[in-house]
Amino acid sequence: MKEILGGAGFGLDFDLVTGLCPRKASTKRYLSGVKSIFLHPEQAEERLKKEDPLVYEFYELEMIQDPGDLAFGTSIVHPGRVGGEYFMTKGHFHSVLATAEVYLCLRGKGMMMMESPEGDWDCQELYPGRAVYVPKRLAHRSINVGEEPLVTFFTFRAEAGHDYGTIERQGFRKLVMERGGRPEVVDNPRWKDGGGDGL
Repeated sequence: MKEILGGAGFGLDFDLVTGLCPRKASTKRYLSGVKSIFLHPEQAEERLKKEDPLVYEFYELEMIQDPGDLAFGTSIVHPGRVGGEYFMTKGHFHSVLATAEVYLCLRGKGMMMMESPEGDWDCQELYPGRAVYVPKRLAHRSINVGEEPLVTFFTFRAEAGHDYGTIERQGFRKLVMERGGRPEVVDNPRWKDGGGDGL
């Protein structure tokens, strides 16, 4: 059957180990492009003198964005740390704030950080076979706390869009840091209500 994005049914193959789709190119985020999301960007700068590692990648599939449609794809967060802080995605709200999202972990070990505009937050574990429901109105970020790629499959309403700017201005209230060889949720000392001096 011919593949028609947004028309009749269609199929896309994803590797269950790597999360990669052989027929599409992923969008890649290297450390040089996301260094400001870390608590200690100066330590990221030091690392960049030697290398520019791939922090994460994901799929922006070319599907229609009409109400009632679903966007989906995979996200791959690679293992690594900056100053004790694990590699993670930039994180986002949805432009249509009343949008929920589901992530199914296929590989690796991670955490899903979530928070509302009012300051309520939650952090859920990710491991193979575990699905995490991100309720509407919550910003969210995937964090790799393991030693192999964290691969998740996600889906959400196609017209929801992404609001990265709010998180770029103020960051998340909580961070996940490595403490004693284990992940620990801590307060973000750089977070400021309303942005300005935050991440």
